[in-house]
Amino acid sequence: MGAVEVPVLIVGGGGCGLAASNFLSDHGVDHLLVERHADTAHVPKAHYLNQRTMEIFRQHQLDGPMVEQGAPLELFGKLRWLTSLAGEGPMDARQIHEIDAFGGGSLRERYAAAGPVMPVKLPQVRLEPILRRTAEERNPGRILFGHEMTGFTDEGDRVVAEIREVATGETTTVTARYLIGADGGRTVGSALGIEMQGVPGLLDVTTAYFSADLSQWWQEGTLLTHFLNAHDPDLCSNLIEMGPSWGKACEEWVLHFPPMDADRLDEESVSARVRELLGLPELELTLHHVTNWTVQALVAERYRKGRVLLAGDSAHRQPPTVGLGLNSGIQDAHNLAWKLAAVLGGRADDAFMDTYEAERRPVCQLNVDWAVSAASHHQAVLDTVGLGPHAPAQRRQRMFATYFDPSPIGAVVRARTAEILDTHRAGCQAHDFEIGFNYEQGAVVPDGSLPPARVPMRDVYQPTTRPGHRLPHAWLEQDGRRLSTHDLTGSPAGFVLLTGVDGAPWAEAAAQVAEKLSLPLHAVRIGPGAEFADIDGGWESVREVAGDGAVLVRPDNHVAWRSMGAGENPAEILANAVTRILDQRVTEGSAS
Repeated sequence: MGAVEVPVLIVGGGGCGLAASNFLSDHGVDHLLVERHADTAHVPKAHYLNQRTMEIFRQHQLDGPMVEQGAPLELFGKLRWLTSLAGEGPMDARQIHEIDAFGGGSLRERYAAAGPVMPVKLPQVRLEPILRRTAEERNPGRILFGHEMTGFTDEGDRVVAEIREVATGETTTVTARYLIGADGGRTVGSALGIEMQGVPGLLDVTTAYFSADLSQWWQEGTLLTHFLNAHDPDLCSNLIEMGPSWGKACEEWVLHFPPMDADRLDEESVSARVRELLGLPELELTLHHVTNWTVQALVAERYRKGRVLLAGDSAHRQPPTVGLGLNSGIQDAHNLAWKLAAVLGGRADDAFMDTYEAERRPVCQLNVDWAVSAASHHQAVLDTVGLGPHAPAQRRQRMFATYFDPSPIGAVVRARTAEILDTHRAGCQAHDFEIGFNYEQGAVVPDGSLPPARVPMRDVYQPTTRPGHRLPHAWLEQDGRRLSTHDLTGSPAGFVLLTGVDGAPWAEAAAQVAEKLSLPLHAVRIGPGAEFADIDGGWESVREVAGDGAVLVRPDNHVAWRSMGAGENPAEILANAVTRILDQRVTEGSAS
């Protein structure tokens, strides 16, 4: 291939790296992606695309095949706790509790009002081929699987990397303005000496990926089923459907359970354990993959060093509870893409890339901490039903049986258990974590206001146009076409200034600033008689500024700045705000 020069080199072709490629292409940024494996993931890994991630994919015209292949909410919007999937004993196949989760059931209306698209269940093994196909279509010949980076140097104004084709051993020198490390932390971060801070070993787990017909026993509409084993709490496990069909027609499954010894991970032993945990001793199954792995809670001490930027698992690793891992990685890539486009397009200086760490690291640290908290709640569940470590082994079954007793004592045990299990909404109904996260410092101009009040469980999202927050969604209409406020920005639209029917001066100012700063920026007026109609007053109810005020929105649909009303010199005010956004130097901030 010879020597190659490219603005951006992406190392890693998993969900985060492939998303970054798609987003950069959409912003018109030339780049090269290398991935050491010959193909995308062969195991399911993450399986939940939350509402914010689906909004991002929608913004970049990627959501269609995900919605088509993924499970809709009605087929995954519950979390359940069972004694086992099947079995003939008095304590087998008994349901302990269920709760609406991730936008399903009673949550659906709330989620639908908050965004233009809903969450989707799509395992990474099916997501990555979609992202690879679209990345190759958008950037032909520059998505190189079967190629690994063997080393790199940061030379101050560029990164020089050595790339080796795995099959032939042929090497190529790649020179890039920036390198994105999305390799899961295998090489890039450690080569830079960046420490992963936190807890490297929270829990050891064995995961079995298998095919089986469970239609006779499976309850449709379940994202995840926890099995609580009355005989041995160390055998508690959880089962997740993995498609490609959904509901009772599902063919593939993942079962997570306490670790087996490495010398017992043969097909016969693992298959026997799967049958035991499900309560199906005669189940016919095909085992595809089994692995022992460690749950971690780590965040990189730095997200940027020189010309190298870390994203995805290279920057943060967390328990799968709350489903924030892959989603955080996609959101890292989204944050990076428009900023790289601004710097490489000459609209911002290299220092602007410091805002990536200032924005994303505090958010991801909080995500990791929240996931750890949600994971620890599982211990409270075991204690509630009498399976905790403090319950004497000889009394566990009797204590657990009390839950199903028709007596008054059984009734109060069930009531107490239900109340405690319902607090799991901090993990499976954390809507405010999914779409309510915000950037306190970075490419924003604070206006001195406080963030909206938040409930402790973070299960209630409060829309706001406060700088640093995601732009609230509202449905608009233009010439008979229905669209979201989120459709007004992004690439190639760039920045957008939202104003009302009395905001003509702001619209004129936007045109002047766009020309003066050579910035993709345009104004949109919303309201009666304006170019965009506010359907049912949705935008008016969330905009928080007057009809002659303005809200400046970044290409990633986060609010950058706002004016509560008219200004004496709108062009000067807006130009100063944009300059502060693109030129400011920042220090590490905090998330809320």
